[in-house]
Amino acid sequence: MTTQQACIDIYNHVMPLTYLEEMKKYSTDPGMVKRMTSLQLLWDIPVRVEMLKKYPDVKQILSLAVPSPEMLAGPELSPQLARIANEGMQAMCQQWPDFFPNFVASLPMNNPQAAIEEMDHAINNMGAAGVQILSSVNGRALDNPEYFAVFERMANHHKKPIWMHPIRLAKKPDYADEEKSKFEVWQVLGWPFETSVAMSRMVFSGFFDRLPELKLITHHCGGMLPYFGGRAETLWAQLGSRSADGNEANVLKSLQKAPIDYFKMFYGDTVLGGSASALRCGLDFFGADHVVFASDCPFDPEGGEMYIREGINSIFNVGLTPQDIHAVCCGNAQKLMQSK
Repeated sequence: MTTQQACIDIYNHVMPLTYLEEMKKYSTDPGMVKRMTSLQLLWDIPVRVEMLKKYPDVKQILSLAVPSPEMLAGPELSPQLARIANEGMQAMCQQWPDFFPNFVASLPMNNPQAAIEEMDHAINNMGAAGVQILSSVNGRALDNPEYFAVFERMANHHKKPIWMHPIRLAKKPDYADEEKSKFEVWQVLGWPFETSVAMSRMVFSGFFDRLPELKLITHHCGGMLPYFGGRAETLWAQLGSRSADGNEANVLKSLQKAPIDYFKMFYGDTVLGGSASALRCGLDFFGADHVVFASDCPFDPEGGEMYIREGINSIFNVGLTPQDIHAVCCGNAQKLMQSK
């Protein structure tokens, strides 16, 4: 680490062994099974703790790695899988509280009523810091009316943050005449795209007008939005001008703010591969008060340590004031998780 600065790693991943076994049993994606079973620090937590001893100022808020419960099973079984994941993460926090002060609960989003019940149980009875959702529910948009109650429950009742993780699978081709994505484009470029699409649908569906207390953390610092902020602002100011159905122009009239202002209400994490220039872009877009340190551990070329080390270094290499460094490293995360 560049300096002795407390850091709350707000977005990293684990997979409890009990959930790992369920994943191997129900997953139909052999590539995902291969990836998750090969990452030791994802499920061998004693080894992960030994690695974290090199970074005594870093505390990790745990979240489940994909696949999420609804990706593995239908609405009858996914609530049970969510409970297995959440109890597994809670157990990690109880056994190693000095390394893992809290966790983020997973929800069975293909069963919205059960998702609300699991949210309530995880926060009220297990002390979860918030909940994690994916950027779509098995290919269905998050602004589908059946999911709104989940967001409403969090924003208006629990008032804790929602972690949004991108999802796009290899079986979704990059071109219509192909059967699957090649060269892992589906993840490297597809995931930031999926985050940006989900954010856009929320903005234009009026999420923040209806739920002004909504706090949503986007993985990879808001995907494409910070980099394409100027394009998004100027082209969406002309919404409807390029559409055969000009009714989309009415959406702008229905919003209380300009679209770009809603995008800046999201939070972005620092998971950018350690790129200081990309982080500078994210900070310029969201502001230092809406960026939180995260590592995406253990999904780096070293199997867990690199993104912690390089992510922290990037924060100290973008010209931030000491006050903003503290905010990004831990202050913003503390405010988010303490909010109610």
